[in-house]
Amino acid sequence: QVQVVESGGGSVQAGGSLRLSCAASGDTFSTYCMGWVRQVPGKEREGVARIDNDGSTRYADSVKGRFTISRDNAKKTLYLQMNSLKPEDTAMYYCGADFRRDVCSYLAKFSRTDFGYWGQGTQVTVSS
Repeated sequence: QVQVVESGGGSVQAGGSLRLSCAASGDTFSTYCMGWVRQVPGKEREGVARIDNDGSTRYADSVKGRFTISRDNAKKTLYLQMNSLKPEDTAMYYCGADFRRDVCSYLAKFSRTDFGYWGQGTQVTVSS
């Protein structure tokens, strides 16, 4: 069982920056695969970025060059640095994680972000 808690959301003007954090439980954080997704009411959930336990990362085309995902294994924390924010980045952002090796391998192979464990989300609002 993994528990994750997001923080760092807020309101910012277009062009601004925010950093989201995701604190995770468990003694094997360094083996987790993790990522961020976002969702706007009435729309499908969108995978934003993912990071595997070897540090490899993948991003949605919509955020490449603007967002950076990273992890601090000593602090058991995942981050999403968001720069050059746009109004279309407005959404609820969710942190996901999984510790199961077969699941992480599958998700990495197909660049998926449907992890098994999720937080409650943190709202990001970007005004024009």
